[in-house]
Amino acid sequence: MSSKQQTVLVVGATGYLGGHLVKAFHAAGYTVHALARSPEKLVDVAPYIDRVLQGEATKPESLDGICSEVDIVISALGITRQRDGLSYMDVDYQANRNILDEAIRAGVERFAYVHVLNAEQMPHIAMAAAKSKFARELDAAPINSTIICPSGFYSDLAEILKMAQKGKVYLFGNGEARISPIDGADLAKVCVASVQNAETWVKAGGPQSLSQNEIATLAFETLGMRPRISHVPLWLARFLIGGAKTIGFGASVGALDFFLATSSLDMTAPPHGEITLAQDYAARAFQSPRIDRASATQTSEIPVQEGAIR
Repeated sequence: MSSKQQTVLVVGATGYLGGHLVKAFHAAGYTVHALARSPEKLVDVAPYIDRVLQGEATKPESLDGICSEVDIVISALGITRQRDGLSYMDVDYQANRNILDEAIRAGVERFAYVHVLNAEQMPHIAMAAAKSKFARELDAAPINSTIICPSGFYSDLAEILKMAQKGKVYLFGNGEARISPIDGADLAKVCVASVQNAETWVKAGGPQSLSQNEIATLAFETLGMRPRISHVPLWLARFLIGGAKTIGFGASVGALDFFLATSSLDMTAPPHGEITLAQDYAARAFQSPRIDRASATQTSEIPVQEGAIR
């Protein structure tokens, strides 16, 4: 599939992966449209966007016309931390379904979706169940589809680095479960290539396969600290997280619940990319001071196109 004169709509553009997708599709020669509930959050990627559309994926009435003159839709939309009272089913499933319905109505050529590896093996995990439900419907929908299944993101493993900075890392089980995490920029390139090659299902890992113990040790090595790793038995972790869900704290432990499930699965996937976790950890540990985003927002203008705005 040639990128010449093709237009891609990036959904979830204000998120970690979404920003990388905007840059990657722009670099590949596509005209890039971005959907955002709050366009001011696109300030960092504004130079790579040709058109900004304001809409809220959970509200289908705000999506009318967003796929006009669009050839490809790619969605990285999903909950990382549960906020606003929305559930995984509200966002990871229904919001994506709303976008898909609009894409089908508009005659979009291809819909690409960033899923998660081994989701079908975690039907009891709310996030995985919601993503799987949408992926199945997308696969059966009357539209060409590409479903990319990454093993995990470096950004998620930043939590292990944060624990190491506090002096101790806690892992579920024996820490030998393996994962092939990938950097957002590398995954975005995989997404572009997968769309261009009209692939249907793609499993994507980073350049290395690492155990959780190796990841924790790397975090301490990056900080120049002696490793202190504590292993929480799986039965105890399941009991504690299950108890939290029972008494109404399910929204607060969703990410932990997912991490627990992956602690007993092989989350390795075919290698892609060049950026290593060591490079990512080094950048996070010794990063330069961040730009004041409030000030940047005040001085940067992002044109928001009329239409698809409610």
